[in-house]
Amino acid sequence: MKFTKLAVAVTSSAWLALSATASFAETTMEKIVRTGQMTIAVQTQGPPVSFINKDGERTGLAVDLAQLMADDMGVELVVQDYDWKGLIPSLLSGKADFIAADMTPTAKRSMQVVFTEPVFYSETIAFASKDSSYTKWQDLNVEGLSVGATQASSWSDIARTKISNAELKEFAGGTAQTVQALVSGRIDGGVSDKATIAGFMSSIDTIKMLEGEISREPLGFAVRPDSMHLLMALNNYMGLIRADERLQEKLDYWWNSTAWEADHK
Repeated sequence: MKFTKLAVAVTSSAWLALSATASFAETTMEKIVRTGQMTIAVQTQGPPVSFINKDGERTGLAVDLAQLMADDMGVELVVQDYDWKGLIPSLLSGKADFIAADMTPTAKRSMQVVFTEPVFYSETIAFASKDSSYTKWQDLNVEGLSVGATQASSWSDIARTKISNAELKEFAGGTAQTVQALVSGRIDGGVSDKATIAGFMSSIDTIKMLEGEISREPLGFAVRPDSMHLLMALNNYMGLIRADERLQEKLDYWWNSTAWEADHK
């Protein structure tokens, strides 16, 4: 009987200690407030979402939106640069507070991270060499052809399912590597989003978009499952700048046109 009481007391004490520790664990938002810094993970070489401009500065739609929020919060924005496949690991390891990228909230990714409400939408398209005979994205869905896309991206998933007859080749580092592979003749076509390829077409006159949208996807930012305060703050902030039209201004500049090129290329 004494042993049972002792065991219950020890168990209760351990539970109380664990609860106390959990209750005093610092949240991501509390860390941002304490340090005065908000750290984001962005993708390497991903214009117009995240890239290094002609002045050597990291910029782009995602960076601009995060900077806008940091300024309104009164904290410093710290930008960490990763390949696409390194974004989620960097978040889960605590190196970044959230991912600021054009990431599709797929069911598989949602098993690891929590996404904000959609910030903007992306039209997935295919592209090829201008001198090729391909006119629409379906023309690439042929055995013997090869199609490129960013490694571990939704574009790869779409190519794998929608252009399944062609061989899929994945490239790390973003769409820039896929475009390079196309220009060098290593693939017959590529899959990316309309805004990104429009940006490349202004400086590379040997590529063209193929007709038709393969899909239209919601894109959002992502936080760790334990960062609910930050998640709500992000959703709230996007709602605020959507209401005062600052979000639309950013989208029109970065996403819906190539106006940003005159300032940054």
